[in-house]
Amino acid sequence: MINPAHPTSPNAPAAALSDEEIFASHQGGKLSIASTVPLASKRDLSIAYTPGVAQVSRAIAANPELAKTLTWAQRLVVVVSDGTAVLGLGNIGASASLPVMEGKSALFKTFGDLDSIPLVLNTTDVDEIVETLVRLRPSFGAVNLEDVSAPRCFELEEKLIEALDCPVMHDDQHGTAVVVLAALTNAAKVTNRALAGLKVVVSGAGAAGIAVAEILLTAGIDDVVLLDSRGVINRDRADIAADSGSKKADIAGRSNPRGISGGPGEALLGADVFIGVSSSKLDEEHLKLMNQDAIVFALSNPDPEVLPEVAVKYAAVVATGRSDFPNQINNVLAFPGIFRGALDAGARRITPAMKLAAARAIAELAEADLSADYIVPSPLDPRVAPAVSAAVAAAVEAQ
Repeated sequence: MINPAHPTSPNAPAAALSDEEIFASHQGGKLSIASTVPLASKRDLSIAYTPGVAQVSRAIAANPELAKTLTWAQRLVVVVSDGTAVLGLGNIGASASLPVMEGKSALFKTFGDLDSIPLVLNTTDVDEIVETLVRLRPSFGAVNLEDVSAPRCFELEEKLIEALDCPVMHDDQHGTAVVVLAALTNAAKVTNRALAGLKVVVSGAGAAGIAVAEILLTAGIDDVVLLDSRGVINRDRADIAADSGSKKADIAGRSNPRGISGGPGEALLGADVFIGVSSSKLDEEHLKLMNQDAIVFALSNPDPEVLPEVAVKYAAVVATGRSDFPNQINNVLAFPGIFRGALDAGARRITPAMKLAAARAIAELAEADLSADYIVPSPLDPRVAPAVSAAVAAAVEAQ
């Protein structure tokens, strides 16, 4: 019997969406603020606002640590974007990105039971964004960076981590990476392979691609090869050698142990795994070069690098980023629980150990019903966020 919380069969095709339905849903935005205390009498007002609130403000002024329990700031996640890399739309600006950020905040509340507000900024200057968030720090407890273009996203995240004493994570990088690792852990089991022995090709060397490579290396997979628009990334490639301080140069020095050069054909020859996080298409002829019972994660949205009906001719396990195919690699499996666990444990940073713990927790939830069409739980599975949160909090305590 199929458990509806984690179906093992493909989803039925969803009814077509109409513009009328979509725009009606967004009228007035997707968020609102609700009071957690009664405001029905003069006494209620005296407690929640003046004069009673002055007592609370005096107490926080005397002991700033009380703000963690007497305000919502410690449990508030800000979803921050400059609108430079929104979905597949590119640089559409702050205002146009706001509906997406509202949606992300709604996901935080629904799946992680965390309050969240979107902050879209009319600047693409990294230092200005950092300064803005430093000044706003008393108002929130964690930062979720969203839809910031590469390579600026790397610098922005690094500077914010240094400047703020609270959890900061760029979800486009690390949320994606965590769910990919969880899915790959189970895909390796389905195909009777050892995770550490996999030969992995990652197509795309932007924010998500580099983060995926990073977490796979951290998890013990040594043979990871990245592709960008110019071909295989290796330390000897002229453009990478000339930019020794870049993220690509850094990952080039720690990946591609066999020194492969060339393009997709050379990279995929004898590979076990293809992970696509770019808009580049995967030629069917290249799939034929992969090892038997290959694993293909074609994660570009809305158009996968290769359609599942093509990939299954050569691959034993196929995943996409879409909800209308089996094995959806969806960030919502990761980020609500990661932030919830970090805040529950009072963490100041989101560390590699916490990301690995999150990936293990997601993978373990699918183990009981593991199959080629079910390697990660459904994004709607209510067990996911609590399990991830508990695993992340435990990782914090173990550090």
